Amino acid sequence: MNKIAIIGLGYVGLPLAVEFGKHFETIGFDIHQTRIDELKTGYDRTLESDKEAILSSNKLTFTNQLADLKTANIFIVTVPTPIDKNNKPDLSPLLKASTSVGSVLKKGDIVIYESTVYPGCTEEDCVPVLEKNSGLIFNQDFFCGYSPERIVPGDKERTLTKIKKITSGSTPEIAEKVDQLYKTIIIAGTYKAPSIKVAEAAKVIENCQRDLNISFVNELALIFDRMNIDTTEVLEAAGTKFNFLPFKPGLVGGHCISVDPYYLTSKAESLGYYPEVIHSGRRINDNMGEFIANKVVKLMIQKNHTIKGAKVLVMGITFKENCPDLRNSKVIDVIKELKEFGIAVAIYDPQANTEEVMHEYNISLINSIHKHSYNAVIHAVAHKEFNKINIKDLLLENGVVYDVKSVLPKDLVDGRL
Repeated sequence: MNKIAIIGLGYVGLPLAVEFGKHFETIGFDIHQTRIDELKTGYDRTLESDKEAILSSNKLTFTNQLADLKTANIFIVTVPTPIDKNNKPDLSPLLKASTSVGSVLKKGDIVIYESTVYPGCTEEDCVPVLEKNSGLIFNQDFFCGYSPERIVPGDKERTLTKIKKITSGSTPEIAEKVDQLYKTIIIAGTYKAPSIKVAEAAKVIENCQRDLNISFVNELALIFDRMNIDTTEVLEAAGTKFNFLPFKPGLVGGHCISVDPYYLTSKAESLGYYPEVIHSGRRINDNMGEFIANKVVKLMIQKNHTIKGAKVLVMGITFKENCPDLRNSKVIDVIKELKEFGIAVAIYDPQANTEEVMHEYNISLINSIHKHSYNAVIHAVAHKEFNKINIKDLLLENGVVYDVKSVLPKDLVDGRL
């Protein structure tokens, strides 16, 4: 009988643990005691799983004690794979998790990785750590699989079970076992890749492709801004062609699209190839926050606002709408650039956790917004709560409205991407 241990209970691990816990004895493991305590009551601060779903997963238990994992025979690692300040892969969470799993690994066990990595990482970086800490031999005493996560934070329609899952294994037999395991929970079905490396590569290029498509429309926005053409109107017109791809300009943050391309480029560079297209797209997307802030300042100057000491309200700080996820939010770049001008920036976000914002970015959120108080308002994230707010009521006389998401009526705004 399978007994599954999920290592890491964040946006990826918890939904996985909840689904597997309906079919198999499942142990949800996380190093943070607070997280474990919350989950035992059914509370998920990421809002990916509701209380009923967590508590009704009757074969699921939670722990932060490594010794509790010794009875498991399948380990699924779902820890973050971030980048460092130099945009290089930071494998420390993955390698620490591999060390922990290795210490409780037994003969016949399977370790499956879901974290996004570059091709070869599972077998070249993680397996040696597992071997060292277990004293076991790969593909003889224990085996590995790779099934990349495809969670879309905040999306309540395309949830875990409704997105086709790529699977793979270190031997043909293990690949089949891994595939059958995921088939028990994935309604949308699975796709068994021919190797772990192929599965790793497939995942990383998913996000590279999306990053490049967004960088293209972001570059169009930069060009059309100089031409005084509305980018949204151009895209709507071009979108009448049946095969035109419906991407929109914007801030590219989060744990995937703005991070994963660096995993592929780093691996490519280690092999002597310098990727030009991927790096170019990343540069464009990383500079959009600065562009937005400078555009707002120019609009304020055109309306005769004094910039130093001006009050600007930024609506939203999470990396996407209707989601509390703060990871790698590019709204921070807008805020930092505005502050460089001596502007007093107020940030309001009913979806974000105030303590997490302070911990991650050393920024205080305001609890409420006030009428007739701001020289400019930047609609940065399209949270549903903002639909009820009349932005014009928030402005001082002749104030500026900038719509990053291009969702507000055009006659309401002074500028938009």
